[in-house]
Amino acid sequence: MDFIFRSGAMIAASALFVLSAHVSASAGDTQEEANRKTVLAFYEKGLNQKDADAALAYVGDRYVQHNPNAPDGPDGFRKFIGFLREKFPNSHSEIKRSFVDGDYVILHVHAVREAGTKGSAIVDIFKLENGKIVEHWDVVQPITDNPANNNTMF
Repeated sequence: MDFIFRSGAMIAASALFVLSAHVSASAGDTQEEANRKTVLAFYEKGLNQKDADAALAYVGDRYVQHNPNAPDGPDGFRKFIGFLREKFPNSHSEIKRSFVDGDYVILHVHAVREAGTKGSAIVDIFKLENGKIVEHWDVVQPITDNPANNNTMF
């Protein structure tokens, strides 16, 4: 009888563990999807609509820029959007893929600054804290006219 009681207790404890892991995963999935939506909205407002102030609503108390050609903070971002608006008013960035891993959102982007050009392939990485963007990294690669293979960059 003691064996049956211990077995039943172990089954109940196992069930509670699985249930708590599922609830925890669901909460994490919800936050990850919220993080994705935050970054997608930031990108659309900033890079495509060129509205720095609307985009900055998605940024936290700090904005650390890891691109060595861009200054930190909201003012650095405003300057970049001002540059796009002035020099490339019709530029457009199409997000091909997005990936989320906890507080990180990664975008695979096709950015075209001038119509008729091939543009660039970009990987943007954003870190979020409390649902706001606080850090950014990017890697940019021009799309070549003469690729060594027939694969696309997207």
